[in-house]
Amino acid sequence: MKLVDLMATLQVYELTKPIQHINITGIEMDSRAVEENNLFICIDGFTVDGHNFAEQAVQKGACAILAERPLDVSVPVMLVKDTKKAMAVLANTYYNQPTQSLRLFGVTGTNGKTSVTYLLESIYKTHEEKTGLIGTIQMKIGDETREVKNTTPDALALQRFFKEMVDEGVQTAFMEVSSHALSMGRTFGCDYDIAIYTNLSQDHLDYHDTMEDYLKAKTLLFTGLGNQYTTGRPKFGIVNADDHYHEAFMNATAQQVVTYGIDSDADVTATNIELSAKGTSFVLRTPQGSVDIESSLIGKFSVYNMLAAATGAWMAGVPLATIQQAFHTTEGIRGRFEPVLAGQEYGVIVDYAHTPDSLENVLTTVKNFAEGNVYVVVGCGGDRDRTKRPLMAKVAVEYADVAIFTSDNPRTEQPAAILQDMEEGVDVGSYKTIEDRREAIGYAIQHASKDDVVLIAGKGHETYQIVGEEVKHFDDVEVAREHILANK
Repeated sequence: MKLVDLMATLQVYELTKPIQHINITGIEMDSRAVEENNLFICIDGFTVDGHNFAEQAVQKGACAILAERPLDVSVPVMLVKDTKKAMAVLANTYYNQPTQSLRLFGVTGTNGKTSVTYLLESIYKTHEEKTGLIGTIQMKIGDETREVKNTTPDALALQRFFKEMVDEGVQTAFMEVSSHALSMGRTFGCDYDIAIYTNLSQDHLDYHDTMEDYLKAKTLLFTGLGNQYTTGRPKFGIVNADDHYHEAFMNATAQQVVTYGIDSDADVTATNIELSAKGTSFVLRTPQGSVDIESSLIGKFSVYNMLAAATGAWMAGVPLATIQQAFHTTEGIRGRFEPVLAGQEYGVIVDYAHTPDSLENVLTTVKNFAEGNVYVVVGCGGDRDRTKRPLMAKVAVEYADVAIFTSDNPRTEQPAAILQDMEEGVDVGSYKTIEDRREAIGYAIQHASKDDVVLIAGKGHETYQIVGEEVKHFDDVEVAREHILANK
């Protein structure tokens, strides 16, 4: 592609040398990935400033640089005020506006994002459409999977991946959209058709100063639906009417909003709910009909997740019978209320619950079917929101019979200091502290008896533990199974 044609999409930039005869073969923001005749974009990030690697990019073959300040390099430099925003514009152009060729769902909220996107994927597979997915656990094109580093990748990686989806014949894509990504502009250029809001509770206050800032960041997904009404491609907001903050999301968009809920007078509701240790049943009611839902997914929070996915798919034209069939066959998601089965007489469940609200939801669900004692093994991440640590501990002690505090991903903090923050939220003697996570899981399993339930919370699908700057292999499911087999 001619660089001059690409740069024509930017209205304002300064140029140090002519670019009329330059053809680019790609765009990169990581100097290590630069290849011959790439455009290198300098991003000033939290830990690394790409401007410091411009010369390295040139040595690797970069034919031009996009930057926010002058650079002493041998290739043309285009100067803009904001390279992140400019990168989104250029990436969208270079990859030919890929999301305009997809039906794109964006799912935001503190809890439930992963579950809702996987439920949507199940619905659309049943609907016999090829799908794409971008989430916490992985990226997918059809059945092909790839690892991800962030819940929502940067704008350049996103547009590149969406282009691959289009090239592979994907019709509908589902995307977890984090508050970080929205506030940092990673989603610039994404043309969403349906935005889904699940819920909001305290999280990420290490990044967002207040709950108001966190809420504002989340509503940007709905604002991004735009003001125009297109007959051939209508856009919708899907909102949990039972959530305290639902009106903020309804007011954030000019598009039509459809609500779902259990306790409120919503457009789409679940009635006659029956919860058990084996699954869930309810009647899914819409303004255009109802269907009976039978699912192996457990808990009231699973009902909310199914309502969110069902409402989004139904508004996009998927028949209720297809949604019904998909929910009947959908199995659990890795690390989301995942049972660990190794022939033991007690239950062991691994879940990603890492906020006070999600931990309360999961423990409440466990207590609804546990016939014996409930054990919970829980910690809090280091270099993250400290204010939620005593709240997590309080929930653990309140809802479990035995609460065991341990390490999560301590990162650069001392594990003992994190545990001390947790302990400030509860009375002495109401919990047990075991710093080593493997040992803590072992303690709970060794003490569990017939009909008890052990909940291992916080890490879910993660197969690693971050200690200092080191990433070590650690899988709660593997560790739990090892302890179960050792205690037989």
